[in-house]
Amino acid sequence: MRKRRTAPQSKADYVYGVLLDDIRNARIPGGSPLRAAPVAARLGVSITPVREALRRLEKDRLISYESHHGATVIDLSDEALVEYYDVRAVVEGLGARLAAARITAEELAGLRAVHASMVEDIAAGRRERLGELSRGLHLAITDIGGPAFLGEQARAIRNSYPVPQDASLWLDDNHVQRHIVDAHAEILDAIGAGDGESAERVMTEHIRLSAAYRVGERTARIGNAD
Repeated sequence: MRKRRTAPQSKADYVYGVLLDDIRNARIPGGSPLRAAPVAARLGVSITPVREALRRLEKDRLISYESHHGATVIDLSDEALVEYYDVRAVVEGLGARLAAARITAEELAGLRAVHASMVEDIAAGRRERLGELSRGLHLAITDIGGPAFLGEQARAIRNSYPVPQDASLWLDDNHVQRHIVDAHAEILDAIGAGDGESAERVMTEHIRLSAAYRVGERTARIGNAD
């Protein structure tokens, strides 16, 4: 079979992809200035594709512009952070409810395999993949529940505020076990049993608990800084 050709990546696409990944993984944390010239020098491109990439990031609401200050990576307030998680809870909770009525045995096995990988990594002290695996599990459930529309919306919401994959909640043993591993297992059990109501409830509570954890973590960090 002849391989399908794909269009070569433009320089603007390249710069956008690098900056998006940097923001998502907190290599460029919220509140950081983002200047075109240093970015161009670092990535070995001219200013033009960098400016185009910055415009796209602004459209994504990941950076903002202020007079005499230039571009800055957006850092959500506590209220905005909670709102972000609340919207995620609604969309991904609905995805879990719908998945309970639509999932196949093969799809459920795939989700359980991801969950098992997370459990193995935690037992071995490997934390670097947990964020990525959790994101994949959540989106896979939403894709199963709403393949025509809901999965795309879940991605758009997550991309509006990229949470670092190595955020410190993955270093908190109690939070990881009680509010992530156990919650994921309960969600998958409910989906497997066709219990959409329980799947939605647990998914919603699970996401909102993560919001509470992050707000508390931020408050503690600011307090320690003072």
